[in-house]
Amino acid sequence: MLIVLLAYLGGVLTILSPCILPVLPFVFARADRGFVRGALPLLAGMALTFAAVATLAAVGGGWAVRANEVGRWAALALLALFGLALVVPSLSERMTRPLVAFGSRLSERATSRPGGDSIGSSLLLGAATGLLWAPCAGPILGIIFTAAAIEGASINTTLLLLAYALGAATSLGLALLVGGKVFARMKKSLGASERIRQVLGVLVLLGVSGIALGLDTRVLARLSATQTASLESTLARKLGVGGIAADSKVAVGAGGQLILPVEGTLPPLDGLGPWINGPPLTREQLRGKVVLIDFWTYSCINCLRSIPFVRAWHERYAKDGLVVIGVHAPEFAFEREPDNVRKAVRDLGIRYPVALDNKYKLWTALKNNYWPAHYFIDAKGRVRFHHFGEGGYRRSEQVIRQLLAEAGRAPKGGPMARAVARDDSEAAAAIAALKSPETYIGYWRAERFVSPGGLVRDRPARYRSAPLKLNDWALEGGWTVGEKSARSGTAGAKIHYRFHARDLHLVLASPGGRPVRFRVTLDGKAPGADSGGDVAADGIGTFERERLYQLIRQKGEVGERTFTIEFLDPGVEAFAFTFG
Repeated sequence: MLIVLLAYLGGVLTILSPCILPVLPFVFARADRGFVRGALPLLAGMALTFAAVATLAAVGGGWAVRANEVGRWAALALLALFGLALVVPSLSERMTRPLVAFGSRLSERATSRPGGDSIGSSLLLGAATGLLWAPCAGPILGIIFTAAAIEGASINTTLLLLAYALGAATSLGLALLVGGKVFARMKKSLGASERIRQVLGVLVLLGVSGIALGLDTRVLARLSATQTASLESTLARKLGVGGIAADSKVAVGAGGQLILPVEGTLPPLDGLGPWINGPPLTREQLRGKVVLIDFWTYSCINCLRSIPFVRAWHERYAKDGLVVIGVHAPEFAFEREPDNVRKAVRDLGIRYPVALDNKYKLWTALKNNYWPAHYFIDAKGRVRFHHFGEGGYRRSEQVIRQLLAEAGRAPKGGPMARAVARDDSEAAAAIAALKSPETYIGYWRAERFVSPGGLVRDRPARYRSAPLKLNDWALEGGWTVGEKSARSGTAGAKIHYRFHARDLHLVLASPGGRPVRFRVTLDGKAPGADSGGDVAADGIGTFERERLYQLIRQKGEVGERTFTIEFLDPGVEAFAFTFG
């Protein structure tokens, strides 16, 4: 229910998004016909049509998300034709594309038929507007389409899309209530309906031109992001959909015993696989055992820093009946490859069973939203405790020991488990010095990008660096920026980042697994003693597989530094910065 509310509130915020601009002329064209008989049915028709069209896109599965840009350009073409039809009415008769002709007939029917003030005519005009708006509503739909990709097309998908559309309709309705009367008076006093219709057409064409030239992603989208991104994050945190949620509420009873709640039961493990380090396990096989479910993914620095503790718990308590299952839920596409996960398991020294959850089956069943996430199940198959994110390791181990005791297999003396980091990437973060956030390079979640001209979506472009403030970043050279990553097109391509943290990591991939050489600098010089585990002191390194790379680890006083990585070979794919 909370995700539906978040979708609705996200739709309300689209009034601040540049992608709403081309729709405004169609909406305000009915502003003088009364809210109940004009604007309200128009907005209802727009919301319903949007939900229907967007659901059809979701039915296509994950490819629909990748095809969003194609749909966006198709929508721009439709908008341009409709704008021209408004400017030159005779042009509408020559439109031959089926969808455009259908939408044009709906629009003309709604505005020219006798009794044009009827609810039915406004509803039809809203349907026409919804046909145009559906493909180009903008990146704010990312969370909804991600949910659709995880859960599959269902009534939940339609409900989320409809909630989003109704939120947008609400904000447009409020705008009409505030500004509609003024607009209607202007139209009446000017006495030139055809002229105003042409002005609306020009506004549509200006909106189309701006988006086609990339102004929405360069200027308007950047301005919009500064206004809405923090609002969306705040809303998500308050609703418990985003951010790091709280651990289970645990009270301490007599003798220091934890009073653990019952939060449900362990779902079936059907749909997981392939399994690593052993045969597939079932829920029935795990009855009588204490189980720890660890959701992780191998390029997540937070996951890597928690793995030493999970390893230690397995080594310390497996003989007492603890079963640890690492559930690998991918964040990036390359993390879906079983061979990549197998290599990561070997490199990390993981000996407990690991199952791939590429379809997010168990993730969804437990309603999880975080990496890492730990779920503790007692011998009766009941979920008794959960913890999200890093930290809380002592309390988590107390839970393990108590659940084992409840099962009649209390650990026999001995100290608490001792976590040992295998390398710097598993070391705990230097929280006091950490002032830089996880930063995604793909346009879906990119923030604080400062190269002149902004990000260009899904096509090759040349970028230049720019002066950087703390947590600003820039590209230099030839890059193609996709939804979740950026791919270099030429040798010598660079990424610059101004950061404040002890450690800097970057998730990188090399298509085909061929070696890619790179050079790292700090404030324009070789990192020397501050080089990370994957870089030599002179800043030179090579990578050839998809994973997280530690490029900087400051040994002395941590300060604000400018990081630059230059790729000496083309074809590299960069995904995200993380810091510690």
